[in-house]
Amino acid sequence: MQFTEYGPPGVVHVAEVPEPHAGPGTVRVAVRASGISPGETYIRAGTLRDVVPMTFPYRTGFDAAGVVDEAGDGVTGTAVGDEVFGMTGTAARGANADFAVLTAWAPKPAAWSWQEAGGAAGGVETATRVLDRLAVAPGQTVLVRGAAGAVGSVAVQLAAARGATVIGTASPSNHDFLRSLGAEPTTYGTGLAARVRALAPAGVDAVFDCAGGALPDLVAIAGDPARVVTIADFTAAAHGVHLSYGVPADDTTAALRAPADPLALHNLTLAVTLAAEGRLRVPVAAAFPFPQAAAAPELSESRHARAKIVLMN
Repeated sequence: MQFTEYGPPGVVHVAEVPEPHAGPGTVRVAVRASGISPGETYIRAGTLRDVVPMTFPYRTGFDAAGVVDEAGDGVTGTAVGDEVFGMTGTAARGANADFAVLTAWAPKPAAWSWQEAGGAAGGVETATRVLDRLAVAPGQTVLVRGAAGAVGSVAVQLAAARGATVIGTASPSNHDFLRSLGAEPTTYGTGLAARVRALAPAGVDAVFDCAGGALPDLVAIAGDPARVVTIADFTAAAHGVHLSYGVPADDTTAALRAPADPLALHNLTLAVTLAAEGRLRVPVAAAFPFPQAAAAPELSESRHARAKIVLMN
């Protein structure tokens, strides 16, 4: 799946391209499922053209799950035939395809379906990156805004696994869903600070914004813009808030892009453990057969989907 120009969801299409192959330290998988990345909505629309350098065609998708069919030089502990989930390189992308090259991976948890595994790695990486930056620790209270979304739903569970108390915002129809993930739900909109105060009289230690559009309120709730991180609000700098997006630790251009954070891939293995313990699931909002892949970006842009959207091969 790719696009060759900036524009609305309709510019995304399926194309025949040369097969990728595993290089040193990577594996190629025959993709069973892959995730639609909400962040690529901004890239495709051109919102990030001054922040994220790119050339066309842009091949979409960062996370995938499948069966290893090639292992590059230097790969140990993983063999052809293994079932894995993971992420592509951020420059290469291309997970929404028949074959994808993964630069980071872990064994597919038996407790997860292919749908869940295909949409897992991106949410785990993003949530971990932000929770690490916020230094979320046992005994703290965390507010996750947009907690029912693809990243928010994973962030709730990972924060709870760290021993934090989690408050999540969502529409009332998603409140039972948030409770099932381990969050105390509340609604969006006017009066949020008062509602959060009622749930956490001692205040909150950190705010993870997955939705955008409410940074003044979130800063007031946190008491300090340094205790707020957003992945969705591009006005962050005007409020003194960090806008997080991930780049590989060895990316020499990262220093030129102030918001950039190193990718947090260390939690993929922890995700396997939590999944086996029943403490981490990857809710799936919709699964499209790959021949219908072009319909997925439209649903993603609508922002009405609860949790992850995936493509099935």
